[in-house]
Amino acid sequence: MQLPEHGANPHHVYARLGIDLPACVLDFSENVNPAGPPQVVREMWSDLLAEIGAYPDPAGEPFLSAVADFHDVSKSSVFVGNGAAELLALVAERYRGKRAIVVHPTFSEYEATLTAKNVEVVRVVAVEADGFKLPLSEIKQAMASAAVLYLCTPNNPTGIMPERKDLQDIIRYGAEVGCDIVLDEAFIDFVDEKLSFIPAIKENPHVIVVRSMTKMYAIPGIRLGYVVANPSVIVGIKKLAPHWNVNGMAARIGAACLPGESFRQQAIQHSQQQREQLTAFLMANGCTVTDSVTNFLSFKTGRAANTLYQDLLARGIVLRHSENFHGMDGRWFRIGMKNEAEMAVLTEELSRWFAEN
Repeated sequence: MQLPEHGANPHHVYARLGIDLPACVLDFSENVNPAGPPQVVREMWSDLLAEIGAYPDPAGEPFLSAVADFHDVSKSSVFVGNGAAELLALVAERYRGKRAIVVHPTFSEYEATLTAKNVEVVRVVAVEADGFKLPLSEIKQAMASAAVLYLCTPNNPTGIMPERKDLQDIIRYGAEVGCDIVLDEAFIDFVDEKLSFIPAIKENPHVIVVRSMTKMYAIPGIRLGYVVANPSVIVGIKKLAPHWNVNGMAARIGAACLPGESFRQQAIQHSQQQREQLTAFLMANGCTVTDSVTNFLSFKTGRAANTLYQDLLARGIVLRHSENFHGMDGRWFRIGMKNEAEMAVLTEELSRWFAEN
């Protein structure tokens, strides 16, 4: 039975498996900041009602200018969109009928959007025996005959950040062989903004960076993200996008979120603390844990792993399965960091499961 291919919306998992939905469900399958939206968003909420009666700015202002200012790039290098899913679909059109490389395990939307555009997808799999490190030689060999390479930095679902020298090597080689590089930096703000490749866009017109506002700012219902790339790439994306693709409320919320440096630092510190505590707990119980640097991690256990997922579902705990993550193939589980109380419930239920199995 095929499980849903994304985290969140846990009721769909229960329905698919025919399990009664418990009265209380803790969803660790999604990896959104547990602090919720920044206070500034809560305070401006009533004022946002005015946006409902007006057409939004077609360029996505004031969010467009806020992104350009935040990254110190020109507005001509930015396109804002209705979440990363829309942005990936628009970027994929650039490669219609061509060949793309996708490095797995990774976010399923890369292949989904590419295959919808009749793109030939070449899979390169980072193996767990090597700690899911980028297989550089295999990647570069494939790049010589491809139009684009997709990389998730840091990776989803492992949480591993590729070494910068490896990414720089790949980007340099892409310029040599005419292969674009799409970097999905949806979780990089949980690590360090200094690791973003956005500042290198001017010198690397073949690099396209996709960013999401969903995770750090806890606004998945708003649907907001952006692309930073060479202005010629942005022009092509704009031609494909529908008019008013970003609603007025989202544009104002996004603009209000970006200046919140203290909010981001608190989220980074909380994520790191909870991740380190959970990693120690899982390893003490004989699990293998990915070397994650972001607000989630993946782990596997050799003890009745095939029953862990459904056993925890029955207890109201939802993990992210890895059935559709190539290279993990159902043997691993991803956990998003939550608040301290919810993390305590998780470790308590896992302790019981480990004791019983």
